[in-house]
Amino acid sequence: MLRTSVRAIALSSAVALGGCGVHTTEGLAKALVSDEQEAQLGAQVKQELDKQGTKYIQDPEIVNYVRGVAQKIFVSADKDRPGVKWQVHVIDDPKQVNAFATPGGYLYVYTGLLMAADNEAQLAGVWGHESGHVVARHSARQMVDAMGLETVIGIALGQNPNQLEQLAATLAAKGALLSYSRQDETEADEYGARYSAQAGYDPHGIIQFFEKLKTMEGQQPAFAKYLSDHPATEDRIVHLQQYIQEKGLSGSQLGAERLKPVKEKLIAHSRSSPAAAPAAK
Repeated sequence: MLRTSVRAIALSSAVALGGCGVHTTEGLAKALVSDEQEAQLGAQVKQELDKQGTKYIQDPEIVNYVRGVAQKIFVSADKDRPGVKWQVHVIDDPKQVNAFATPGGYLYVYTGLLMAADNEAQLAGVWGHESGHVVARHSARQMVDAMGLETVIGIALGQNPNQLEQLAATLAAKGALLSYSRQDETEADEYGARYSAQAGYDPHGIIQFFEKLKTMEGQQPAFAKYLSDHPATEDRIVHLQQYIQEKGLSGSQLGAERLKPVKEKLIAHSRSSPAAAPAAK
């Protein structure tokens, strides 16, 4: 009871700040949405995806490889936000070149993205970007923007438990809560470069991946989906280049030879599987 009262006081203060027009970032999100609620929401999104018949890769060689790259990134992410119980899932859809994160540390990547990447450094950059969204609580901040302060506070206080289920269904349907703000995407890009460099990878991997997608966008519709969620604008690429230089980020690993057999296995799998559902528009 005492814990609830203290939380109510904290949330009331958040309302006062919001009413005064004070710009807040993850501090407000942390006050409004607890780690436990983020984990609950992430678990519910996973359940919704399962209900929708989402197919996951079960091949242990592929899954362990993808999770192994992600674990190298989580070493840094755990220092910035301890306590996240990361989960990585590989969605079986070669027509989708995309990846996304949901609250609670649930990360998803489509087989189409794995097949599009040229090397492990590019994949590490994507994982760093997506884990950055979780570390910086971007989804929680988007909840405030999308649903309004009072609604989110109601969820936080347990006044409308059905709202959390409805939100999970929306998340599962979209693959993300909303299109992240430009500021959020820029921040996640920086995490992507920094985390991949700290794991020993070339931090330019995420830039190379963006540039490849831009080149291929007009040739293959699947690339357009990732770019619609993660616009690879020229100024965004320039900012990343400047950020890497200013922070002195470095790393030499590319890992193309490690990714190659995984890609070959995925290509063979896609040819032997029934035609995948049309890519989402």
